[in-house]
Amino acid sequence: MYQKKEILTYFLVFIFRICSSTDTIGPNQSLKDGDILVSSGNAFALGFFSPGKSRNRYIGIWYNKVPEQTVVWVANRDNPINGTSGVFAIDPDGNLVLSDESRNLSVWSINVSSITLQKSSSAQLMETGNFVLFQDQSRSVIAWQSFDYPTNTILPNMKAGWNRRTGLNPFFRSWKSHDDPGTSEYVFKLELNGTPQFFLYKGSDRLWRTGPWNGLRLSGVPEMDPNFVFNIIYVENDDEVTITYVMKDPSIFSRMVLNESGTLERLTWQGPDRGWARFWDAPEDQCDNYAHCGEYSNCDLFNLSCQCLEGFVANSPNDWCGLDSGDGCRRNYALNCCNGDGFVKYKGQKLPDNFSLEEFEPSRL
Repeated sequence: MYQKKEILTYFLVFIFRICSSTDTIGPNQSLKDGDILVSSGNAFALGFFSPGKSRNRYIGIWYNKVPEQTVVWVANRDNPINGTSGVFAIDPDGNLVLSDESRNLSVWSINVSSITLQKSSSAQLMETGNFVLFQDQSRSVIAWQSFDYPTNTILPNMKAGWNRRTGLNPFFRSWKSHDDPGTSEYVFKLELNGTPQFFLYKGSDRLWRTGPWNGLRLSGVPEMDPNFVFNIIYVENDDEVTITYVMKDPSIFSRMVLNESGTLERLTWQGPDRGWARFWDAPEDQCDNYAHCGEYSNCDLFNLSCQCLEGFVANSPNDWCGLDSGDGCRRNYALNCCNGDGFVKYKGQKLPDNFSLEEFEPSRL
């Protein structure tokens, strides 16, 4: 242990501090508390911050042009530094390391394989808000990037979903509170069972789902209007299943956040007078709640009440009361296609959970 502390102290003493505004950390450079990196177009900044009323210090990325400090990524969210002794740097192996100088210990690091990195690696804060570690100073190969390890925010140009080649599945986890960016029990992530779709969780409980991609949007999010301020790119192939928002006007700041109460919000900056304007949130009402009415039923958006699908009756009619029944419905007679049974069209519904066109059988309806 003594040797490790001695080596770390030696490393911290002999790195050069970044004293002027730049977007890059190179070999033998460090970022101390009070220093910041600023992206080339001034959209984002990276440095030390304290959230809300907390005095703890974290390394994070925030909007540089928004007067209301809005943090979109945090490195050491579960391991804060007490005081202003933090140092953020590239270590001799080429890894990004956050250290507490007063205690001579490492607080956070990315731990990329030394085989991948070179001693001349450099890290750059991009104009998209992505913090990228390049394998060397030529910046031709990405060794690590913050977009692959998000916290609670989906930014434009960030791929949300699965990388099937690497197995990487970035998921989003809310802050514990306005004063604490630590990981909470609310998680938003993509799942590939059946047709891919995103789920919102509280612990192991599903709270909401987007529904699968229908060719224009995620079927359970009608607000994903192509005429809005962004374009939507959905990719599903052997390499990846991802969705990306691309702003039509890069000067507009828009983000999707999983907040501390477990609600997903789409927010757009409207200036100091209006602040962050909420365009959309989910779950929106009780009909949005996962499995609110149970199987073979639907929720009436106008009355916020549960109804059995045509040809089905409530499993527990005494508990139904037209309001809520997680117990769902069952057929009121056996299916017989030879006696006139057929299909009924329902509009504005999400496809059933785990629905897969390849597994579709009429008997499952």
